[in-house]
Amino acid sequence: MIRTTRPVIAGLICAAALAACKKNNNENASNGNVDTTAAAAANRTDTANTASAANATPAPSKWTAPAIVSYAWTANDGEIALGKLGEKKATDPEVKSFARMMVTDHTAMLAATKKLATQLKATPDTTAGDTQDLLNHGRDETKDLTDKAKGADWDKDFMDKMVSDHQAVLGKLQDAAKDNTDPDVTKALSDATAKVQAHLTKAQAIQAKLNK
Repeated sequence: MIRTTRPVIAGLICAAALAACKKNNNENASNGNVDTTAAAAANRTDTANTASAANATPAPSKWTAPAIVSYAWTANDGEIALGKLGEKKATDPEVKSFARMMVTDHTAMLAATKKLATQLKATPDTTAGDTQDLLNHGRDETKDLTDKAKGADWDKDFMDKMVSDHQAVLGKLQDAAKDNTDPDVTKALSDATAKVQAHLTKAQAIQAKLNK
């Protein structure tokens, strides 16, 4: 009989001990006697992270004044060259008229770019990646259109290039505008963006007619 009651007594003792521990924990929590070591450590980590983020050096902008001037200069030069080629080889009246507009408008835009460069005392950065890509692309397009025989296919190819070129340039100008705080540069980019958008809209309309 004694052997039978010992496990029961031992179990009751353990249960009582657990209950006492639970009660003590609850009392400590209600009295505010909680272990703050983990909370303090977490708070220190959050504070350190916040300070680190606040003191982090922002990434330098790739659209510096020399880079913007260089890209715009190259874009205008390229459109003038393609426009002159279009004036000679286009057979569709609307395509020829568009090519003439390219020469006129981008000549004026190039003059504005040169004026901005003088105003900012910025030397065009021809080593910038976007400028180099644009130069290479322009050379390829000019060669392609020069070698291609004039006719309806030439006109379609020319207008396809005009659409894709203006879409690409528009995107770069918009990126540069977002990444700029100089009011003079912002004004110049706004004017250029508006003109490029107008060219793109016109080019898309002519493209649609040629593809019917």
